[in-house]
Amino acid sequence: MELQHFSHNHHLVFIEEPSHESEKAYICSGCGEVISGPRFSCVKCGFHLDENCAKAPSEINHPFHRNHSLNLLASSPYAEGMPICNFCDKDCENFVYHCSCNLVLHIKCALFSLNIAEKKIGDQLQHISDKEPSISSEELEEAKCFACWNPLLDSAHLSLDCGFFLHKKCAELPLEIKHSFHLEHPLILQFNGKRLPCKICQETKPRGLVYCCSPCNFALNIECPQISDQINHPYHLNHPFILQPKDESLPCESCRKTTYMSTAYCCSICKFAFHIECISPPPVIEDEGHKHTFTVCWRQLPFICDACGTPGNCISYICLMCGFIVHKSCISLPPWFNLPRHDHRIYHTYFLVEEFKMRKCRICNVVVNTRYGSYCCRSCTYICHVDCATEDYNWYKFNEPKTLTIEQSLDSIIYVKEDGTEVRHFSHQHNLVLSDDNEDGKLCDGCILFISAPYYHCSECNFFLHKSCAELPWKKKLWFHQHQTYPHTLITDCIFRCGVCNFECSGFAYKCDNPACRYSCLRCALVDSETSQGHEHLLWFLEGKEAECNACGEKSTVEYWCNDCNFVVHDKCLKLPQIALHKCDEHPLKLTYHDDNDYVQYHYCDICEKSRNPNHWFYHCAICDTTVHPKCVLGKYTFIKPGSRYNEGDHPHRPLIFVQKGYSECHKCGKPCLDLALECAKTGCKYIVHWKCIKPFDPLRRKPFIPERSSSQRGYW
Repeated sequence: MELQHFSHNHHLVFIEEPSHESEKAYICSGCGEVISGPRFSCVKCGFHLDENCAKAPSEINHPFHRNHSLNLLASSPYAEGMPICNFCDKDCENFVYHCSCNLVLHIKCALFSLNIAEKKIGDQLQHISDKEPSISSEELEEAKCFACWNPLLDSAHLSLDCGFFLHKKCAELPLEIKHSFHLEHPLILQFNGKRLPCKICQETKPRGLVYCCSPCNFALNIECPQISDQINHPYHLNHPFILQPKDESLPCESCRKTTYMSTAYCCSICKFAFHIECISPPPVIEDEGHKHTFTVCWRQLPFICDACGTPGNCISYICLMCGFIVHKSCISLPPWFNLPRHDHRIYHTYFLVEEFKMRKCRICNVVVNTRYGSYCCRSCTYICHVDCATEDYNWYKFNEPKTLTIEQSLDSIIYVKEDGTEVRHFSHQHNLVLSDDNEDGKLCDGCILFISAPYYHCSECNFFLHKSCAELPWKKKLWFHQHQTYPHTLITDCIFRCGVCNFECSGFAYKCDNPACRYSCLRCALVDSETSQGHEHLLWFLEGKEAECNACGEKSTVEYWCNDCNFVVHDKCLKLPQIALHKCDEHPLKLTYHDDNDYVQYHYCDICEKSRNPNHWFYHCAICDTTVHPKCVLGKYTFIKPGSRYNEGDHPHRPLIFVQKGYSECHKCGKPCLDLALECAKTGCKYIVHWKCIKPFDPLRRKPFIPERSSSQRGYW
């Protein structure tokens, strides 16, 4: 018997006998699988089709896709890319059934699902093997039902030897149903080619089947019609809870959350609502952080949660042994975690010892009520509210598991002498010597601030490091940075724009392993979430609040607050250097926080000659009585140290040195180099160029070196 198949130029010969194990294995060109039964083969070119693929109809009207017919194609219908099967979610490399509405099915998936729709699944059961030889236990655990795309092992299932996975209940689904959410038309069991979300659970299944009304674009995942329309609940016996679309922002009476509640069980009369998954909470829950179990309490009574200290008027759980009453969600609170803004691990506790009483939360600066649960440190007196700790922790991004411990920091220095007076730092080729002498006008090569004792210096070149900068760890976690899986790495000898303060800098920086993140200069990296700079009381980092900054007078979002006296200051103002130099005065200018001189004519800036507010911060020289605005002193390149090296650019010599040369002409633009410039270090080469003329483009944003400030939640990269 011969067959002329549309997919091949030659006639195919029918071969009834299956190939023996000793013979060559034949691969079906239709489905891509090894042929184990009769086949049609081309003796000239080795083209083979198993009997099912060879006799598959060129067009089928599929009950799961009633709008259009499906046409059999020998290859992908698309010029580029490989289509994905709408049933099994795998690549389609061979024969496919295709519809003009972009529905694509493997030939075997189309025929298998057709048997399901026509209730001929019994014809497929003969292929089930008793021990499922082709399926490993690991594959079976990861397998999902091709109809509902829920885990296969969730219920009784058929795991066919031919590679199809199906729950028994999904194979027996009716082809058409009526549902109270859509009474206008019946819902038809069909492929979800349009990727419509379920109107009950809001989940969009990647593939598989849904109950759908195509004209109305209404879909239900196949397991959702089984959810009860009405429930009588012991929490609220006055009225039944009705499954319905929820218009109001009502919190769930079990988990207290309002998210993902477009459909819920509601009592519209009493304004109560439950998530579908929360309507039947477990009667008993074990808590790994508590030695007793918690039992559900159905009584509708207001309470204060003993775990978090916040009020509740919802379903609660009670520890019958201890008398604790808690929110359901608080039972799953982590017993401990590493909060990035604190150096030690913090632990959840229901009781606090005397030393913690009347202490303020180290996140929101409000007194913690020690009668209820909180998170505290066992190594120091750090304490915070449960909601503050969990909200702050959840802002960060961790790779699993989230409970990572802080890695051991690697030292940046090697002590040449045991007393620490001479060290070797990884950023410099010479040994550094410890000194307590005054060095006026010298800048630290780490933080680019003026040197103050104690510091390390190189006796062979102009290299200085504060002792604190030299001792910084090579790996460090930054509390204000969102990525916390791995510590930041200390890098040196580079020119960069700080992602926090937005200044262009030389010196040291900490870099996140995420390539999309920017460097953080040391001035920003070393600021704690609590500080007292410029104020007599402790200042706390509080995000998202607007006020007028006491340092500059600008009204905007302010990060650091003192609740005792309503003193607030911007993050950028808090990091102003204590000492600055400017050509307006031969002496160093000191940052001053308040002007005690009441003479009005005295309150002006000696640089811009405009008035200034005596209550705002300013720079002052006590010798010359010079007073200036901070913004007038600090230029664009304040934190690029003259003498720093630059090894990029198109000049043939390396390195280029940062200088301020006065009136030398720039080799790029021809104008005098009155601003920061670079000159060639090679003797005899007179190359000099503005820094702004050769500044590279930002590789992360494909724009000039000066990037926009981050728009993330905390304004930090």
